[in-house]
Amino acid sequence: MISFAILGGLLLNIGAYLTYKGKIYQAVIVYLFADVCWIIMAYEKNDFIGFVLITIGTIFAFLAYVKMKNGEMNKSLNKEDISDI
Repeated sequence: MISFAILGGLLLNIGAYLTYKGKIYQAVIVYLFADVCWIIMAYEKNDFIGFVLITIGTIFAFLAYVKMKNGEMNKSLNKEDISDI
């Protein structure tokens, strides 16, 4: 049987590959699913502090994704735009 740790690790690798390919939005979604696996894993192990910390981090990651998707981040990965910072 596949554990949530293994599933989360596989999703992390898929997210990293998507990031490498430049598919940032898709990668973030995959990373969020990996986070859900780790939240479940922490809950199953009765790790309350880990559960709370991972949940808070996942909420912030999701909010950042929404902000990024809506174009509200005002950041760019292009070298030409760095001088504007």
